[in-house]
Amino acid sequence: MAADPEQPLSDEIASQGWYATFELAPGVETPGWFDLRSVAEKLPFPADMSGMRCLDVGTFEGFWALHMHRRGAREVLGVDLLDPASWDWPVGSDEAVVSALEGRKRGGLGFETVRAALDHPVERRELSVYDLDEERIGRFDFAYLGSLLVHLRDPVRALERVRSVLDGHLLLCDLVHLPNTVRRPWTPMAQLDGRGRPWWWRPNLAALLRLAEAAGFEPADRPRLVFLPPGAAHPRPSLRPRAALRALRTGAGREVLFASRFGAPHAALLLRPRR
Repeated sequence: MAADPEQPLSDEIASQGWYATFELAPGVETPGWFDLRSVAEKLPFPADMSGMRCLDVGTFEGFWALHMHRRGAREVLGVDLLDPASWDWPVGSDEAVVSALEGRKRGGLGFETVRAALDHPVERRELSVYDLDEERIGRFDFAYLGSLLVHLRDPVRALERVRSVLDGHLLLCDLVHLPNTVRRPWTPMAQLDGRGRPWWWRPNLAALLRLAEAAGFEPADRPRLVFLPPGAAHPRPSLRPRAALRALRTGAGREVLFASRFGAPHAALLLRPRR
């Protein structure tokens, strides 16, 4: 789906839902679910990516692909599945939830809007992480995979496929279960969701590292906790006592309340294929 060149940019932004916050023109920003701009400078990307061929897995609107391009990458390829019906859905998922995510994904329109507004050369290809293959997309010097493993039934297989096309480093930044990270920092463990939506495993930091090791990676730097700041579109539950107590009664409510104030807890791992 291509952006409409006749539609004013502000109207085009307002007609879509957004995952990330972009400044597409002076004073014109997308109302993202997350505002990743401050996090981008904290993650261990190479300062100079000149000459690198880079891969952004699960690119969505292309925030991280664009970040690598701006750091000098020679070429950036973003891969994504544009049709949410092709995602890893648990059996029995509600069609209304599928439709809601289709509305947010919008057939990849956000990526096209950003590319047209900022005139960047990042290429996107519709491809599952499970189908990454050297013969189809070649090999890469650097890869980014962010906020995707939580949505996958088989995260180890996904990481193995990334390793199969990678000659350099992988920067993995994914959701972690913060209470289990704090309570059991040395014990790999993951909370399983898998009810009605493509939210599967919520590992603690030790488990996220173990998933990477099981797929043939090893750490190239120390792991770090990061919190993805909420953007303008992120739900912000009321802090009035009665409303806050209702939110605190469920795990999902507690997560939304925490993320709306402090950000969504992620762990960033810089990894290299184990030789």
